[in-house]
Amino acid sequence: MKKIVTVIFMIFCGLFLGGVGCQKNGSSDTQEVVVYVSEDQVFSEPILKDFEKETGIKVKAVYDTEETKSTGVMNRLIAEKNNPQADVFWANEPIRAELLKQKGISAVYFSPNAKGIPDVHKDPQGYWTGFSARARVFVVNKKVQNKPTSILAYTSPQWKGKGVIANPRFGTTTVQMAALFTMWGNEKAQAFIASMKQNEVGISTSNGESTDFVASGEFDFSLVDSDDAVSRIRQGKAIDMVYPDQGLNEIGCLIVPNAVVLIKGARHPDNAKKLIDYLLSKATEKKLAFADCAQIPLHRGVETPAEMKSIEDIKVMNIDYGAVARKMEEIQPYLKEWVGY
Repeated sequence: MKKIVTVIFMIFCGLFLGGVGCQKNGSSDTQEVVVYVSEDQVFSEPILKDFEKETGIKVKAVYDTEETKSTGVMNRLIAEKNNPQADVFWANEPIRAELLKQKGISAVYFSPNAKGIPDVHKDPQGYWTGFSARARVFVVNKKVQNKPTSILAYTSPQWKGKGVIANPRFGTTTVQMAALFTMWGNEKAQAFIASMKQNEVGISTSNGESTDFVASGEFDFSLVDSDDAVSRIRQGKAIDMVYPDQGLNEIGCLIVPNAVVLIKGARHPDNAKKLIDYLLSKATEKKLAFADCAQIPLHRGVETPAEMKSIEDIKVMNIDYGAVARKMEEIQPYLKEWVGY
């Protein structure tokens, strides 16, 4: 009788679940995992291929396109909340991981490989964990002798008309602004941004464009992502990289890690956890450090390229990513008014 029940169960799985895999007691019978990815495919795909080779688990990946960068798979996860298709979300920053937590789409998982990652870069309740980060750094034209060392340079008369920044309504520049609002409060942050405008700060379309403006000498400096800085340095562009606000009483450098999320109701929870453990490993962080994206490992002691500082040598801005996520939505109308479109 037991054998007959088992056979019927297997037939049901094959016919009605389309090969996705039946789960018994929360585990999957299939050797696959579905991951949605907002990290650039050129950097994330090799890591996922290595995971396949090392574990034998088939990875089905859905990547964001350039047209829907960082929003396409996010919107898909929200739309699929009541019928999740993904097991894991690999985000290229933690803000969207926080939004998934707030919308009840993520599940708790404390990976054993998260233990070496600083608490500031992971959710204390276990809904996401950061790894392999970008830093928000200054790129400064090589001809500039007395280089800016603080984000306050954007409001200094010394640098009037000489600084540029990517449109603060989008991307990591929005994260930067929201972080300042949460650290300083609305009044001080608004005064800072108003002073930037009075100081004739230029606005570019992206961090990459800002970096190119500085390299060409059109502007003296800009606050950009470290991967943009490193890529131009490796191309031989005339720029230097400066980690801002490293002094005793200064706010520190904003770190923007990748974040990995276990999806609530994942169809392959055991394989999902194995993938999360793999992404959070020192070995994966080293691979991403020496890839063209030159990301900063969050585990101490992991080797980094010559152009980058290790995480233990950077004074890091101490922020609450959950508060930053909430603040990003709140300040959008203000930023739109500030930019003028």
